[in-house]
Amino acid sequence: MTDGERRATVAVNLPGGGLVPQVQEALGDGEVVVAIDDERSRDADILLVLSRDRATLEPEAVPNVRWLHAFSTGVDGFPLDVIGDRTFTCSRGANAVAIAEFVLASMLAFVKRFPDTWLTEPPEHWNIASLDVLAGNTVGLVGVGAIGTEVARRALAFDMQVVAYRRRNVAHDLAGIELTASLHELLAQSDHVVIAAPATPDTYHIIDAEALAVIKPGAHLVNIARGSLVDQDALIAALDDGRVACASLDTVDPEPLPAGHPLYAHPKVRLSAHVSWSAPDTLGPTLALFAANVRRYRAGEPLHGLVDVEAGY
Repeated sequence: MTDGERRATVAVNLPGGGLVPQVQEALGDGEVVVAIDDERSRDADILLVLSRDRATLEPEAVPNVRWLHAFSTGVDGFPLDVIGDRTFTCSRGANAVAIAEFVLASMLAFVKRFPDTWLTEPPEHWNIASLDVLAGNTVGLVGVGAIGTEVARRALAFDMQVVAYRRRNVAHDLAGIELTASLHELLAQSDHVVIAAPATPDTYHIIDAEALAVIKPGAHLVNIARGSLVDQDALIAALDDGRVACASLDTVDPEPLPAGHPLYAHPKVRLSAHVSWSAPDTLGPTLALFAANVRRYRAGEPLHGLVDVEAGY
């Protein structure tokens, strides 16, 4: 299908025209309008979704849109029931490298005991420490999509063993990843457990008291997915009794975490404010991914980042 057979109007459902100039620049050609504020959006066939406001996603609001693209990677919280027979994609993989580096930094901080290793006064002894290495350790990936794959690449470069558990028991393209038959099998052998699965009804509290009961003693838990995947009360209990040595949490439930929550003060928790995606240019890769998909759409080619609305990711 040629460009002439596809309209070239992209609507952005964000009030006030936010990001419209950047989207226009990334696309190079084609009209970009604001879905909420511009009547021309009724002629658009592509909707770039920045707001999860149901009213702007309804077919009646954008009657000619056949394809919706989420600016985010995760689609939890979207009113998926309004998608209907329209195509829905997301920005899967746009920030995978930055997040994977954050995971490796978290694992290195755990084994090298940062920041406790840094000195603020003369120590009792020089040249004495009890540090660990990543080499030879096993990292277990709960979910092995774009982010999990980038974590695996870096872990393999550190001579780690990489095991993964995924919904579909299909071999991974990246050599060196061993799939486990069950989540419990992964937990029992992993020195570091990295949660990188999407948030869906099926993954809610996938790391619960039962899962933590079989986790390898002294394991390090890293969550860069969504807070809803972890039963935080069960995690605190596992930290308190020593089954889990440390939890590096970039995502929690709820967000923001209210003042006074026990995760803030727990000595075995490393808490960050959902910033693992942060990098000097996070907007560029996301817009480039969308622009590439627009070119595919105009050419009638398959789109990247397709969302399975039934599965929720």
